[in-house]
Amino acid sequence: MQKTVLIIVLDSLGVGALPDAGDYGDAGSNTLKHVLDANPKLALPNLARLGMGKILPHAGFPAPDKTQASFGRAMTRSKGKDTITGHWEMAGLVMDEPFVTFPHGFPDQVVAELSRRTGRNFLGNVVASGTEIITQLGQLHVETGSPILYTSADSVMQIAAHEEIVPLMELYSICGVARDLMQGEMRVARIIARPFSGVGTFFRTVNRHDYAVAPPTATLPDVLYEEGLNVTGIGKICDIYNGRGFSNCLKTDNNIQGLDKITTEYIKQEHGLIFANLVDFDMLYGHRNDAVGYGHALAEFDQWLGGFLPLMRPLDHLFIVADHGCDPLHPGTDHTREFVPLLVYSPSALSNYSLGDRHTLADVAATVADLFELPERFAGSSFKELLGLR
Repeated sequence: MQKTVLIIVLDSLGVGALPDAGDYGDAGSNTLKHVLDANPKLALPNLARLGMGKILPHAGFPAPDKTQASFGRAMTRSKGKDTITGHWEMAGLVMDEPFVTFPHGFPDQVVAELSRRTGRNFLGNVVASGTEIITQLGQLHVETGSPILYTSADSVMQIAAHEEIVPLMELYSICGVARDLMQGEMRVARIIARPFSGVGTFFRTVNRHDYAVAPPTATLPDVLYEEGLNVTGIGKICDIYNGRGFSNCLKTDNNIQGLDKITTEYIKQEHGLIFANLVDFDMLYGHRNDAVGYGHALAEFDQWLGGFLPLMRPLDHLFIVADHGCDPLHPGTDHTREFVPLLVYSPSALSNYSLGDRHTLADVAATVADLFELPERFAGSSFKELLGLR
């Protein structure tokens, strides 16, 4: 039976601190609540009627007695609060050990070896916000030609360079060398190329590229692809899974472009998975402590949602979820360890139910596999029977 499942990741839209958030310095974080608090006139009618107000009661969300989607929250069982951890878990892979982080920068011998292999010296080697560090070190980089090396609370090595000083292909090559270098005990989840441009005032360009590690075991895209289904990744999704398990990969520059591509691909695709990440929430607003901008981006998504839902075919399903939090009003600029929302809509649902608090994001993968009548359940439990299907 032909059907399409869409998973849309509202990157960083947490809905409240997890029980262990204090271990990460994130007690009291609640991305969506604080965005709503900062935008008292914000209206999100389509998310409200799907049931977001049942997940997070708030004056900004009317909570109808009967929602149009099944609703709940999901927690990350894996240790960590980074992009890879959240996305891998929602695709069925729970990590027993967190990826390594470098809260004091990278060891001197690592930087020296990276310089030897690439022929470039490096500036920085600190924990920093990406926008702040190019402001601080951008001019020195232009003068010296030395790329800017930095990290964050996540398991990531980021390398920034001006596109007119270090050509894109060279920056990508440097990051490829870094990926080969950062293995074993140094194995970070992602190496990220962060090109920027400008004169005097610098800004990041859209030519970012991620070099992620490959999942150690099969994930949801792998299983569906092996079954012969179409698997389309939109945004940075394919990078997160190292390109594995996808029949089609579509890059995007921003949320609006991502939403346009979701609509276009959905109309074309008759059977399979469309897996999309909308990164602006996290990259442009969460990490930059911009709660007002975050609210505007949610309003754009909500408006798109109102036009998209009537297009959906009877047997298809839309999952709206997140990978972690990034509370713009929480101290710092890092991700926050939070529950994430879980909304599941299908035109074929006779009733919509509470999904409760799911104890692992891997329940998403288990449920999608179940919807395609596949035996694989990964590390999670299917909640297909709670979706009120005919």
